[in-house]
Amino acid sequence: MAIQDILKMGDARLLRVAQDVETFDTPELHALVQDLLDTMKAAQGAGLAAPQIGVNLRVVIFGSGKANPRYPDAPIIEQTVLINPQLEPLGPEMESAWEGCLSVPGLRGLVPRHVALRYRGFDLQGAVIDRKVEGFHARVVQHECDHLDGVLYPTRIEDMTQFGYTEVLFPGLDAASEDD
Repeated sequence: MAIQDILKMGDARLLRVAQDVETFDTPELHALVQDLLDTMKAAQGAGLAAPQIGVNLRVVIFGSGKANPRYPDAPIIEQTVLINPQLEPLGPEMESAWEGCLSVPGLRGLVPRHVALRYRGFDLQGAVIDRKVEGFHARVVQHECDHLDGVLYPTRIEDMTQFGYTEVLFPGLDAASEDD
């Protein structure tokens, strides 16, 4: 299909609550998912949500099934298409870690997230997905699903002294290599 432009913070479309997908396994849904995959791959992202390319549907993708050169220390996450997701934290434990976003390029922030969660939803054909995950996998899912509710990670930062340009926070690190 095609690599799409990724919307940037400030674009009002990123603040909308996305609509549920009502029909699965359609040519339009397949085309959307292919556009998301192509765009995520081109940007070397860890995940991407449909609202980030201007499509107001509850569709996220994440993982690639192989090591991501931008996240060499992160565990490999199975490539997943998750439609109409529901997240359930598995306990109260939270952990803060640095996040970036393709819609907020060049910036990083220390964001608290649930350490473990269960996510449920559907794949492209409408089959149920039900997984329990933790760590980086849980963080990526929470980050991408936030986009479906019009939430960008800077609004989750608790200490704004822990938010800034990657090149300032992490001198010598390629700013473009640290966005989700």
